[in-house]
Amino acid sequence: MTWFEALVLGIVQGLTEFLPISSSAHIRLTAVVAGWQDPGAAFTAVTQIGTEVAILIYFRKEIRAIVTTWTRSLFDRSLRSAPDARMGWLVIVGSVPIAVLGILLKDTVEGPFRDLRLIALGFIVLGIALGVADRMAAQAERGGRHRARGPLKELDQLSVRDGVYFGLWQALALIPGASRSGATITGGLFLGYTREAAARYAFLLAIPAVMGSGLYELREIGGDTGHAGWGATIFATLVSFAIGWAVIAWFMRWVSTRSFMPFVWYRIVVGVALLVLVWAGVLEPLAGAEFGG
Repeated sequence: MTWFEALVLGIVQGLTEFLPISSSAHIRLTAVVAGWQDPGAAFTAVTQIGTEVAILIYFRKEIRAIVTTWTRSLFDRSLRSAPDARMGWLVIVGSVPIAVLGILLKDTVEGPFRDLRLIALGFIVLGIALGVADRMAAQAERGGRHRARGPLKELDQLSVRDGVYFGLWQALALIPGASRSGATITGGLFLGYTREAAARYAFLLAIPAVMGSGLYELREIGGDTGHAGWGATIFATLVSFAIGWAVIAWFMRWVSTRSFMPFVWYRIVVGVALLVLVWAGVLEPLAGAEFGG
């Protein structure tokens, strides 16, 4: 991998990680369109550490409160009912599904799941699901007797059951094209949470999953199964952090006042275009995949 490839892929990772459009799919598609070798699942996982560091900094006060209160609650029973301690347990509970499935499906994620047809279907299906969930949330926000359900919930109403459901939706991110934030936010909207609450919990939930995956995949960097070396991967990770830091601040402002429909239409258009290109023979379903570890 050249430094230019690392720069471009780092920018793509930073731009797409927090948006509900799938960063892993965009890294894969960028390499295919540019005629580069697939950087592989390990490269994608490690560069996501950069964007997660951006989350750690952006939510630093909230994360510090959760970690310190949860840790203290292990020894002080009076703190176990505190909201921050409870959120610590909810993040742990919600992280279990993707951790278990990520280990069990590791070979599938690094192989068959990188098929462009599956990525295209991930774009389309999750795009439609996000659109339906967003419409339901909009109806609930407007209120009135025609709304589909009751008032939307905030994070302080998050239950263990909902935490598990959030986690199961996040596990869909193992399929490139599904989008970690997109799938988790979609699940949150279906569960009746506000856009901002769903996005906030989605980002908190992503921290252990992404950091764990990235650290686990470090051993694959520079090996025989990967195209990216250490220098290029570190550079791309730093670039993804810088871009991601700017994007997350913008996105959190967006979700508090705007609809997800622009992302829904983007996902559907890209997914359909990708299927057409594969069907027409312009792109091979596994183009470049033999290079990516």
